[in-house]
Amino acid sequence: MSHPAFLTRQALHLRPDSSRVIVRPFKPATEPRDLNSTERSRANNIVERVLSLDDQATATQLSDILENFEGRHRNLLRIFEARADAMEEAFTGHVAFSQMQRQLVGAYFLNEYSFEAAALFNPSIVAHPDQSGASPGGLRFILSLRAVGEGHISSLTFRSGEVAANGAVLIDPPERLASLPQVLGTTVLDDHDGVDLAFKDDSDVSERVIFPVTAAQSNGIEDARFVQFTDEGKSTYYATYTAYSGQGIRSELIETTDFINFHMTALQGAAARNKGMALFPRKIDGRFAMIARQDNENLYLIYSDDLHYWDGGKMLMEPKFPWEFVQIGNCGSPIELEEGWLLLTHGVGPMRRYSIGATLLDKRDPSRIIARSVEPLLHPEPSEREGYVPNVVYTCGAIRHGNLIVLPYAISDSYSNFATMSIGALLAAMALV
Repeated sequence: MSHPAFLTRQALHLRPDSSRVIVRPFKPATEPRDLNSTERSRANNIVERVLSLDDQATATQLSDILENFEGRHRNLLRIFEARADAMEEAFTGHVAFSQMQRQLVGAYFLNEYSFEAAALFNPSIVAHPDQSGASPGGLRFILSLRAVGEGHISSLTFRSGEVAANGAVLIDPPERLASLPQVLGTTVLDDHDGVDLAFKDDSDVSERVIFPVTAAQSNGIEDARFVQFTDEGKSTYYATYTAYSGQGIRSELIETTDFINFHMTALQGAAARNKGMALFPRKIDGRFAMIARQDNENLYLIYSDDLHYWDGGKMLMEPKFPWEFVQIGNCGSPIELEEGWLLLTHGVGPMRRYSIGATLLDKRDPSRIIARSVEPLLHPEPSEREGYVPNVVYTCGAIRHGNLIVLPYAISDSYSNFATMSIGALLAAMALV
């Protein structure tokens, strides 16, 4: 089976880079609230050993650490001090630390984590909030990606780039360094958590990594589906994603206007207990609308008056063609065209092969299907079959630029690429329902 003639694959492979690292807490003892007496003893043993060093030995050890690690992170000494402060409750009484001792103690409770060493996949794309510097007829964009490192922990990372007037996709070279945001505060309201995060204003978007913060996210922030949502002339970027605790999942929402400051919160309602929710880019008849998969097999259309509460819903689509007989799901938020809402979908077929198709929904009544792709638009090519999860192509969201759909997609849960499609040819190839 060949891909349709109107689809062009780009030669633009975004592969994981194990040299990009962040600093994470290392726990020979767990955090203070979780410590038992044995773990407390281990933490204090480390402190006592550091305090046993004289000033010269302390300075020598700290100098050696900086020689090895300072060029790999920003403000490393400040990170050391903050970690020592965070661990203070775990330490029994000790003499006051000198600044060097505090820095050295902090270093013993940290480790580097290669956040994208294993995979860089399941991308989504939105227009950049800052279009300055775009070439004539071009569109600047921000690409979100799911990064996976040791222990199969997923985090959220970003790239920037441009779609040129001729449809060529260019990715800005990522910064070598990466950093985590400051956690400004957490809240618990009506049994769900909210977290506010802030990156430094002068950091490049490719430096920013959102790593799990809450217990519900502790084993992963997975498959963010970003969309530029417009309401009363104001644009906000939202993304639904799956929070994985290691035991259970739930859908959560991240919100930003600038990709510097973020607010994360859990979604409520029965529909939020599953994966793969995707928000429409505007309200429909005054209500929020979402495409979701509530039963692991079919797609549903859900309306809500509250962005954070989703329940009920009406079945929209079920598997119909052989390439999607196992299940279907959405591939990001619907894209508004003059002809209707373009919904990209994934289908799972024989041998659990994932392919990407499309459906056209009525613009006024998205519960009405106008047309549907009989054959997949994108399926794994022979060169795309190998990876962490073989025989999979997948995306968390595409974007329109002029008469093109720009589709970033993941290959076998390992790395990512781009394809572009002519909107007119795509619609012409779809079968009316």
